[in-house]
Amino acid sequence: MSTTPDVLIVGAGPAGLTAAVVLTQRGHTVTVVDTQAEGANTSRAAVVHARTLEVLQPYGIAAALDAQGIRASRFTIRDRDRLLVPVPFGGLPTPFPYTLMISQAQTEAALLARLHELGGTVLRPATVTTVEQDSNGVTATLADGRQIRAAYLIGADGMHSTVRQSAGIGFTGSTYAESFSLADVRLDGGVPDTEVVLYFSPAGMVVVAPLPDGTHRIVATVDSAPEQPDVAFVQHLLDTRGPNTTPITVREVVWGSRFRVHHRIADTFRDRRVLLAGDAAHVHSPAGGQGMNLGIDDAAALGERLARVLDGASPDVLDEYAATHRAHAGKVVALADRLTTLATVPAFWRPLRNLVLGLLGRNAAFRRRLAWQLAGLDRRR
Repeated sequence: MSTTPDVLIVGAGPAGLTAAVVLTQRGHTVTVVDTQAEGANTSRAAVVHARTLEVLQPYGIAAALDAQGIRASRFTIRDRDRLLVPVPFGGLPTPFPYTLMISQAQTEAALLARLHELGGTVLRPATVTTVEQDSNGVTATLADGRQIRAAYLIGADGMHSTVRQSAGIGFTGSTYAESFSLADVRLDGGVPDTEVVLYFSPAGMVVVAPLPDGTHRIVATVDSAPEQPDVAFVQHLLDTRGPNTTPITVREVVWGSRFRVHHRIADTFRDRRVLLAGDAAHVHSPAGGQGMNLGIDDAAALGERLARVLDGASPDVLDEYAATHRAHAGKVVALADRLTTLATVPAFWRPLRNLVLGLLGRNAAFRRRLAWQLAGLDRRR
C-alpha cells in the first residue's frame, strides 16, 4: 500500500501537528504518522509564550488555548523569600502580554482538533524505519512494509529522530551532568497562582508554576533524581529551596518523572527534500520554558514556506527557513544554557550569583530584555 500526499510529517507532537495544520489550511494534502497509539496525556511542556500564541492565532488555535490556560503575568527569580529579578510581561507589544500555563496534553489536543476540523488525520501507531529521497520526492517505509511517497518530508520525531539520522544530519552538543526532577503536584500554603517562580537557593534551584487544573508544576535540578518523585522528595525540595515565610505543603504528587538534559542543534535543518523541526532539530534545558515554543515556531514557519513552494515559489525559501531557524535555535539554546548554568553553579558561588542577579534585577532595561527573550518576541519574522 502506498499514499502520495504533498508532505509527509513524521511525529505528531506540537511541532508536527502545527506544520500539518498550516499546510492543510493552505490547501495541501498532508499525512502525519506517529509511533504512539495516542497523543500526550501528561503535562510535560506546560508553558506557551506570547510569540507562540501570535504564531497560532491565524490558524484558529490561540483562542482555544487561551480559554483553557492560566495567564501568568510575570516570571520572577527569587532567593527563597528575596525577590532578585522580576520579569513582568504586561508591557510587551503583543496581543498576548503574558505567559500561558497549560499542559502539553491540552496544547496537542487543541492542535489535533483543529487538524480534524480541516479534514486531516494522524496515522498511528505507525513507525517510519527508512527514508529515501531523490530529485522528485521522498519515500518513507513503515515498519509494516507500507510506503508513503511525498514531495517533501518534515522530521518532527524528537531528539532521537529517525528522519534526522536517515538523512545523515549530525546533532552537535552535549549533556548536562545534573539530572532534572519534574512533578505535577497539589499544594497548600504560599503558592503562586498567576506567577512562575524560579527559586535560586543555597541548596539549588526549583521552579514552581501554576497549571489550569489546580496543580502546580515543579522542576528541580538534583544530582540524582528518583524515577518517580514522591511527596516526601518534593516536600524536601520546597523546604530547602522554596519560600521560608509562607512555606509550601505538598498534598499529592499527581505525576512525575526524571530526565537528563541535552543541549544539541542539528548541523542543518534541511537536506534537499527532508526538513527538520522541533526536538528533531534542537534540544536544550527547560529553563525559560522555550522548547515546545521554539518547535511550534519552527513548524509554522516551515509550513508556510512549504506551502509557498508547493504553490510554485522557489525552493530557496526552504534554505531561508533552515538558516533563520537554526540561528533562532542557537540563541534559545544559549539563553537556556545561561539560565541552567546560573541554576547549577557550585554552592560556594551561589551567594555571589544571587547578589549579582539582585543588582541586575534593579535595571529596567535588563528586565525588559529578559521578558522580550522569554516571550519569544525576538523571533518575529
